Amino acid sequence: MVSPAIELLRKELPVKQDSLIFSGDGSVDTGLVLVDIVNGFCTVGAGNLAPTKPDTQIEQMVAESARLARVFCDKKWPVFAFIDYHRPGVPEPPYPPHCIAGTDECKLVPELEWLEGEQNVTIRRKDCIDGFIGSMEKDGSNVFVNWVKTNKLRAMLVVGICTDICVLDFVCSALSARNRGVLAPLQDVIVYSQACATFDLPLDVAEAIKDTIAHPQDLMHHVGLYMAQGRGAKVVSNVSFTTP
Repeated sequence: MVSPAIELLRKELPVKQDSLIFSGDGSVDTGLVLVDIVNGFCTVGAGNLAPTKPDTQIEQMVAESARLARVFCDKKWPVFAFIDYHRPGVPEPPYPPHCIAGTDECKLVPELEWLEGEQNVTIRRKDCIDGFIGSMEKDGSNVFVNWVKTNKLRAMLVVGICTDICVLDFVCSALSARNRGVLAPLQDVIVYSQACATFDLPLDVAEAIKDTIAHPQDLMHHVGLYMAQGRGAKVVSNVSFTTP
């Protein structure tokens, strides 16, 4: 059951959601971006920031992301996968240690492990919230920017976790870069709501933990989508593929 607060939020801050349909031909100018679909954020009990019990929103996100990834890989369309990856002893305030290098936390979820061997997939391990910043190299180049330009992408479809944190930060940076012409020929940044998710930390639980604030899942998922749309992203509620 949707809470009255969520219903009011959706009424006062509506998110317009369209449909995205890919034709069945062999070419596409859209790339798929997977954000942090790793055990440390998605697999029950996998770490400090993993769900503590089965979570329907996260499970749906994983299933839909895996579905899209399979189609894109079967068609050899471009895929970019971010993996949260931190060195031991290097904190990322305000979050506790998570996705530490060498642990299962920073591995793709079982439904997506197969991506590691796909030729059309670019994997970027990042040590920060924003994948755009995490794609920067010491020489000033940017792996993500190069991926967009090399594949001559005019659109990118973004999925993953968390809707209001890593997904939102990346989307906002990509939109700013697009507006400055850094990502030419990119035009559209599309967020697929059913393939995004965030975590749940109810108020009563948060109040019992020092220096922690509440993070109601449905509300913050909606806020993340609303903020992304407000910055210029397109939000879609379903993605389908036609056959030739």
